[in-house]
Amino acid sequence: MAYKDYVNLKFKPDKKGLICTYYIEPLHLSLQETAGGVAAESSTGTWIDVKTKQNYVKKLDATVFSIKKQQQGAEIKIYYPSGLFEKGNMPNILSSIAGNIFGMEEIKNIKLLDISFPNEIARSFAGPKYGIQGIRKIMKVHNRPLLGTIIKPKLGLKTGHHAKVAYESWLGGCDVVKDDENLSSQKFNRFEDRLKETLKMKERAEKETGSKKAYLVNVTAETKEMLRRAKLAENYGNEYIMIDVLTAGFSALQTLRQENFDLIIHAHRAGHAAMTKNHKHGIGMNVLVKMLRLVGVDQLHVGAAVGKMFETSAEVKENILAAKEKTFNLKPVMPVASGGLAIKDIPAVVKIFGKDVVIQMGGGIHSHPQGTFAGAREAREAIENAV
Repeated sequence: MAYKDYVNLKFKPDKKGLICTYYIEPLHLSLQETAGGVAAESSTGTWIDVKTKQNYVKKLDATVFSIKKQQQGAEIKIYYPSGLFEKGNMPNILSSIAGNIFGMEEIKNIKLLDISFPNEIARSFAGPKYGIQGIRKIMKVHNRPLLGTIIKPKLGLKTGHHAKVAYESWLGGCDVVKDDENLSSQKFNRFEDRLKETLKMKERAEKETGSKKAYLVNVTAETKEMLRRAKLAENYGNEYIMIDVLTAGFSALQTLRQENFDLIIHAHRAGHAAMTKNHKHGIGMNVLVKMLRLVGVDQLHVGAAVGKMFETSAEVKENILAAKEKTFNLKPVMPVASGGLAIKDIPAVVKIFGKDVVIQMGGGIHSHPQGTFAGAREAREAIENAV
């Protein structure tokens, strides 16, 4: 079957299949042949005509049904019959729609811009356990953004100093305190010791402030060890865990979610820019948000549009929409704004996100001339004033 046989611009897609939108730039083939090559490689095709394909396989062929030319390439839409994929298996789906196609010699650039899941596939995933309303209920914060911080310096603090920084952050007005994504269980700060000591400080801060506080302990590790750490967090009465979802992988995340711990899952996106930053090649962050929401995170970094990260306001708004839009009865994911935020940026963040956001500031709080407590207090006041 030639690549062009996977293109049918008269095809009318139904709601039973998965639809992907890609940006493509051909290297030496025509736009139509290149688009067909993407559909072939990501479904039933092979680079050469093989004698082993049976007639019944054709019903699983992907179909390019839209090609919109742009200056150097085109935006294309591909329909994938749901039978191509195993239900409840996100790695399997990614291996097709975001697998070998990125390495095809015929393609100069390709980016997965958007994805639409059919009901049959979407409902095979757990989705968020808590979502925005569940988080607000646990945290007892209903009418403003949550304020969060990350312990800084990101690595090197001993357990006692780590817990003290968390305590001062909570006392100053932070709702949540998070481990840095690089911190797991290094010699200078072992996981279980950190969990116990920081939770003691959390309890103390709650008694002194009369407010609910949360500790987002990083459980990222080899999958069995990650589950052990999550269970420890649950046993110690913690409400949250965090996981570096992309470096841990979708398989590990699915396993974690399917254990159904009584823990809010906070998802850090470390490594995402390797896929998302190039506007012509990779995978859009909005696509990752949709997938992570299906698998079942409750809280997710989506960019900030201000600060040190690269995303524009329009891109961040797409990510927010993917996290919160009404679809498949999934609970909405709480967006997290983070990355080089300063206290002066808080009004702009609230303008973009509204009230449903965790505004997370590391250096923006801990760099305050009077220290962490003063930085947290000033940030909390800025949030109160912004809403």
